[in-house]
Amino acid sequence: MERHFELELQKLQRRILKMGGLVTLQIKNAMLALVNCDAELAAEVIETDNQLDELDVKIDKLCQRIFALTQPVATDLRLIMAVLKMNNDLERMGDLAVSISKKIEGISEFKPIIAELKIDELAKDTEMIVSDVIQLLNSRQTVLVKIFMKIRNIIKDKIQVISSNIIEQMMQKSDVIVVATNLMIILTYIERIAGYSTNIAESIVFLVEGKVVKHSHLFDDPRQ
Repeated sequence: MERHFELELQKLQRRILKMGGLVTLQIKNAMLALVNCDAELAAEVIETDNQLDELDVKIDKLCQRIFALTQPVATDLRLIMAVLKMNNDLERMGDLAVSISKKIEGISEFKPIIAELKIDELAKDTEMIVSDVIQLLNSRQTVLVKIFMKIRNIIKDKIQVISSNIIEQMMQKSDVIVVATNLMIILTYIERIAGYSTNIAESIVFLVEGKVVKHSHLFDDPRQ
């Protein structure tokens, strides 16, 4: 029974890492589609969403099975609880990648505006934060969390700057209102992706150190 339990936990860890890898790819492709106004790549992101949904269900069912057949304690219990939370966050990130991709067609004729607003820099930071948090999930080196939080803050700052520029464009040019509106919505999706990435980082801290961290400013407090 103990051997079976260990195998189930190993399977759970492999699946959450696979989920992380799939989400990383989805976000990367969604960001590429955004920067290049690539409707075909956006369609691929939308079409492959089913893979994430299927894996999401498998992870949830595996967690339920482990709970039902065993009585996990201490670090094993933390692993299962953290995986359940991270799986939910990853699934939502995948949904946001799809939501961004569905907006690409509405901005496809405005690539110069995308370049002018420096959306490409924000896209790179978004790819980075997702990639970094999945690497953090694999390495579990919580000492890197503070660096991760700095990237999150950079994303927030860039979103504010771009949002202000978009509003200015809308006031000056009535013909960009539609694309500007779509871009504002996309920015909210990107901010949510950064937020869910932060949630995953917090779950990793809980998994490794047993600390519940729900507010990112606690990472900067050496007393915590």
